[in-house]
Amino acid sequence: MRISGKPLFHRDQRGDSDEKRKLYAAYELAYTLVDFGAAVCFVVGSIMFFFDAWMTPGTWLFLIGSILFAAKPTIRLVREIRLLQMGDAKDVAKRQE
Repeated sequence: MRISGKPLFHRDQRGDSDEKRKLYAAYELAYTLVDFGAAVCFVVGSIMFFFDAWMTPGTWLFLIGSILFAAKPTIRLVREIRLLQMGDAKDVAKRQE
């Protein structure tokens, strides 16, 4: 799939216009925050596993961290779809040929 003649997930998508750069930056920020949140959940959850009384909350943090890690590709896909919608979406199928 291509946006403005460039492949989907191509790093140059962010430079087409101010609007696209702002959208790209917002999604990158969300991606980074989710990544950071997942990492914190795993680190804190790992520490909790050293104590029997904290095993269950630690397990929950691992689950939350896993969900956050699973959200990362979703954020990137939604970003690319939004960028696609901002471009010339009617000609996307033609560019794929």
